Amino acid sequence: MEPVRPCLCLLFVFVSLVSDRFVVLAAFSQAMDSDFTFTLPAGRKECFYQTMKAEGSLEIEYQVLDGAGLDVDFLISSPSGDLLFSDHHKSDGVHTVEALENGDYMFCFDNTFSAVSEKLIFFELILDNMDTTEDPDDWKEFVQESDMLGMKLEDLMDTISNVKSRLGKSAQIQTMLRAFEARDRNIQESNFERVNFWSVVNLVVMMVVSAVQVYLVRSLFEDKRKIRT
Repeated sequence: MEPVRPCLCLLFVFVSLVSDRFVVLAAFSQAMDSDFTFTLPAGRKECFYQTMKAEGSLEIEYQVLDGAGLDVDFLISSPSGDLLFSDHHKSDGVHTVEALENGDYMFCFDNTFSAVSEKLIFFELILDNMDTTEDPDDWKEFVQESDMLGMKLEDLMDTISNVKSRLGKSAQIQTMLRAFEARDRNIQESNFERVNFWSVVNLVVMMVVSAVQVYLVRSLFEDKRKIRT
């Protein structure tokens, strides 16, 4: 048991060191993402606001999942009112905004050109470099110069940051794939209803034409002359 005790002590010290430094992960949490799905009524315009800090970046990706034409107008404007991006009658789009000033950035979805059809819209926001007040390298001041068990804490944190970034990207891709799947399903259901409707219309027309043909053929063989006896 004596040789095992020093190893256990070293392992305990290493775990304590790593647990005390878990606050370091906050330095890598500079990217935030969120997604939202909403219904845009016909003839309406909906606007959203996102507070940004200077030197931050905003990436927005949107898709029209359902509605006649699968299109919508889209625009992004700065806090000072300058138009940054605009799309007309688009079904999807991706835009990246580099914030040059602090304030609320506005992005709007416009369906005023459609008087009948409402639109189901999905969009995702990804914010980067929002926390500019903290230096990402401040955590290095808390790292001791001696490396426990031959492992460098800086390399460990770099690996954790890399894994976190890849997991976030994977989650974003999965979210967009779900949006594509929802849009394809809506298109298929709309086509299914349209095919059924026109099939019923064609069946009714065929029955009417058949009845008219039978009536005309029978009328050709009817003798309407009066027979005198």
